Amino acid sequence: MHLRLTATALLLALPAFAQDLATGETIKSAISGKTVQGSMIASGAYTEFYAEDGTIKGDGYTGKWTVEGDAMCFDYGEGASCWGVRLSGDQVAWIKDGAEDGTGTLIDGNPNNF
Repeated sequence: MHLRLTATALLLALPAFAQDLATGETIKSAISGKTVQGSMIASGAYTEFYAEDGTIKGDGYTGKWTVEGDAMCFDYGEGASCWGVRLSGDQVAWIKDGAEDGTGTLIDGNPNNF
């Protein structure tokens, strides 16, 4: 009984957004073929197109994106880094280590012609 109460208390202590992260299929459906324009805490503003074939296209660079489990992973040639994804309408939040690490707005297609 004590173990069950401890586990329940730990789940209740999680930040609310930890419980509403998108599934892998939802991430693929929402992101594939879209541009995301936003800002990351560590690196600032970004605009990237996520092609259906897994290519990332930005202003003067490319990379690869994949979905592994329920996380979106980005590889710009130095190994992949993965984030949980919270979606709300056309808004996306990138979640790393239980905290929001960046945000963005989903835009249909590749309007910047990257």
